[in-house]
Formats: sequence, structure tokens, C-alpha cells
Amino acid sequence: MEFVDLLMNWYPGHHRDLPWRRTRDPYAIWVSEIMLQQTRVAAVIPYYERFMRELPDAAALAAVSDDRLNLLWQGLGYYSRAKNLKRAAEMICSEYGGRMPDRYDTLLKLPGIGSYTAGAIASIAFSERVPAVDGNVLRVYARLFDDPSDIADPAVKTRVFDELKAIMPVDAGTFNQAMMELGATVCVPNGQPLCGECPLKNVCKAKEAGTAGLLPNKRAKKPRTVENRTVFALYDHGAPLLLKRPNRGLLAGLYELPNTSGILSTAEAMQWMTERNLHPIGNLLSYSAKHVFTHIEWHMRVYAADVAGEGTASFIRSDGSRSIPTAFSVCLPEDR
Repeated sequence: MEFVDLLMNWYPGHHRDLPWRRTRDPYAIWVSEIMLQQTRVAAVIPYYERFMRELPDAAALAAVSDDRLNLLWQGLGYYSRAKNLKRAAEMICSEYGGRMPDRYDTLLKLPGIGSYTAGAIASIAFSERVPAVDGNVLRVYARLFDDPSDIADPAVKTRVFDELKAIMPVDAGTFNQAMMELGATVCVPNGQPLCGECPLKNVCKAKEAGTAGLLPNKRAKKPRTVENRTVFALYDHGAPLLLKRPNRGLLAGLYELPNTSGILSTAEAMQWMTERNLHPIGNLLSYSAKHVFTHIEWHMRVYAADVAGEGTASFIRSDGSRSIPTAFSVCLPEDR
């Protein structure tokens, strides 16, 4: 199709120079794609470079401790992505001799790898003629063909995948990256695309129809669930007292400040600490905080104090450098 040639001619002179685009190493491409999920490119770059220096291959990733992996990931959020990376690396080492599978269908068997990530790795690293359909690609497609379908519908994504696969050029990796790049830098979300800069402007049906700014259609997200919690930022000789969360569920395996459901009054908070043999030294400070996840919003009342007492022995003491990734790090007062 005409738009394929236009896009392929545009990409070499207009794409951003990103570190993961300087390699065809499937491991490096995989790590970058997982980091880029739900995270801006500018934010990912320093994390990616540090991660690749310390864990340059699947064997190193499979062998790293969970705590060290979480620390490398701290700040990117969505820690399940890191957990699945390690699980997949272990599988790569045990079942594939430490080498990334080189086929789309096989990549899909690895934990945390879905259709888009498998398509990106297979096409860019191994030249398999398979699409990589993410939100950017769906947006470009919807505008290019003036398609009002709901892009949140899995059936629509499957249809777009099949239609793009049927026209995939030999250099599938470049085509997929060009589609993604166009969506990220020109055919942008949240308002009017930059049609004047678009290499597809003369073949874009939505531009011709005047509907580009109205597309794509996507059903509204469900409102987040709000949970009230009381969090205790307690310090023993300057070191935060922490607990480790269960290995399954939300924020699995991360360290957190002690907390309980609901919003406790000051008297109730004092009772909570007394029952655990924790005794404030000086004033008990309090303030409010909020943390937003994809589907959950925590509204928190935070009580902060230096404490003494036998109860401190039941907690994990940070070494004071805050090198442990914590679920409630948002609550640690920065002026302590």
C-alpha cells in the first residue's frame, strides 16, 4: 500500500536517536519494551542504561536478587513488570539455553510478553514479518483509515494486527518502529495531530474528512477505587521501620511502612502503636498524602515519629540510605 512506502521513506530522517534503537540484541529490545509500558521515553532512558550496565543479559537477570532488581526498577513503578522480566529470564536460561526465542509464537510463551512486545522483538531483532500493535499504532491506523471503532476492544486490535500483517514489508522491524514513532511524535494523542508534518497527510482519510482530532474512539475507563489507609512513618535512630509485603498481590515483595486500613484519629494511632510496644519520642506528627495506581487510589493519613520500645525489633530497619524500594516511599518526609 502507498502509505507503507511513504512511512518507510520518512522514518530514517525523522526518528529519535534512542539507545535501544542502536542495537538488534533481542534482550536489550525486550528490556526497553517492558520499561516503556506505561512510562515516558525520557523517563525510561536513564533506567534502561543503568539496568543494561548491571544486567546485560538473561543470565545476569535470572541470577539477580529480588531486592536488587526492585531497587534497579524503583521509580518506574508497576513492579510486576520487573518480576515478570526475571521469571522470563529464568525460563530463557532453563529452556532456551540463555538465548531469547527468535519466533513470535515462542516469545508469547514467556511471562509478561504479550502480542505487542513479541511483535516488536520478533520484527526488530529477528526480521520476522509480524506487526507490533500498541496504542500509537492503533491511533495512526484509526486516523489513516478514518476508522471509528473502539480501539480498547480486543477484537479491533486483532483485526488491525491481521490487516497490518497482510501488508508487512520485508523490513518489518523498521516498519513497526516507524508506525510507533509517527504515533509518538506526529500523530499524537489528546487532541489535534500534527498533520502538516505528517508523511501520510495526502493519503490520510481522517485528515480528508476532518475527523483526525476526533479519533481514535476509546471507551472511558472505569473510575478508580478509593481506599483509605493510615500509614506510620516511624524511625528508630533515624532509620525507617519497614515491613515486607507478601510475594503475591499488589506491590508483591516490596517493603512498606506499617499501615492499616481506614483513617485513624491521633488517639487511635497512639493506641495502635502502644499495642505494638512502640513509644513516640517527642511529638507525633501527622499529615495527609495520596498515591494513585492504575485502578486504585490510596488516600492516606500519615503519622510520623521517632520511636523506642521492644516493638522496634519486629520491623526491618533500613540502613538510613533509603536503598530499599518501598511501597509507601511517597510518605517518607524528605527533610528528615
